Amino acid sequence: MMADINSASGAATPITLAVDAMGGDHAPKEIIKGACEGVKRLGCRLILVGDEPHIQRYLSRLKPSVDVTVLHAPEFIDMGENPANAIRRKPNSSIVRCARLVSEGKAQAMVSAGSTGASMAVATLILKRVPGIDRPAIASIFPTMKGQAVVLDVGANVDCSVENLVQFASMGSIYSRDVMGVRDPRVGLLSIGEEPTKGNELTKAAYKALAQSDLNFIGNIEGGPLFEGGADVVVCDGFVGNVALKVAEGVAKMAKTLAIERLWHHPIYKLLLIAMSPGLRQLDKDLDCEEAGGAPLLGVNGIVVISHGNSKAKSITNAMRLAIRAHEKNTLSHIKKSLKAQVREIVSV
Repeated sequence: MMADINSASGAATPITLAVDAMGGDHAPKEIIKGACEGVKRLGCRLILVGDEPHIQRYLSRLKPSVDVTVLHAPEFIDMGENPANAIRRKPNSSIVRCARLVSEGKAQAMVSAGSTGASMAVATLILKRVPGIDRPAIASIFPTMKGQAVVLDVGANVDCSVENLVQFASMGSIYSRDVMGVRDPRVGLLSIGEEPTKGNELTKAAYKALAQSDLNFIGNIEGGPLFEGGADVVVCDGFVGNVALKVAEGVAKMAKTLAIERLWHHPIYKLLLIAMSPGLRQLDKDLDCEEAGGAPLLGVNGIVVISHGNSKAKSITNAMRLAIRAHEKNTLSHIKKSLKAQVREIVSV
């Protein structure tokens, strides 16, 4: 059913989000649960996209106290499929129909926990790239000792050029300012040392280009200083960024598990843990990847939030919150305006 999608809008009309109900390891149950919770908490409108009979079965069980529109999409792109081939073979897949809703203005943003490759390919094909951007980038929020840092790219582009990295830095700075509230974001280039001569050829060339841009570039940053809060925006290619993201998630999970296993069974330590429980709960929240909900795909003509493949309800709700904030802050418009001025300054190496 598609009633409501084309309703006349006014100043008070809430944002409409298209959520891929079939994407992710726990779809559709957890996706539907999280999306309905998002409507309740965030006051947005929701279009669940996917196999309608399947979705309706879960909705009848959940009995959500919110209005939900369902758009039938009979096809689904599996995680293991080649994104480009799958899009051609499955034009009515849930992720494709989500992107079309955004492209047609029937939704202001989309959220998917499905194939990252398919999300990027669909967004690039249907929404198109922002003028001046050669490749979109996935921006992830990393917790640091001083708050949070935007790291990009974390998986969309394994191989990058100097121009790509400068464009990532520009988009990351705008996102940090608009969504994270950082007045003048410090941009760091992820490398193996602070000196300009450290790193591979791409990193050394990117250092020169970033140093000559009008961004607040502070130089190279290593893995340790990244988590100490040494920069607000950290730039790297998708291969390095994805490895850094997965390692960070793994270390956080290991530290939490070991702390419980090593300390909980000792009487004195157990009492200390109980006494420290409020602070530990906050720490757990800070390190919980579900708190971020997902990562925005920057550089396409629309708001696209990509959630982790194993996302559950909490992640989807928070991904919706992220999408709404990007829309409210006009981040896409700011990226477009900024690039007109900044991209001309990219130094060819």
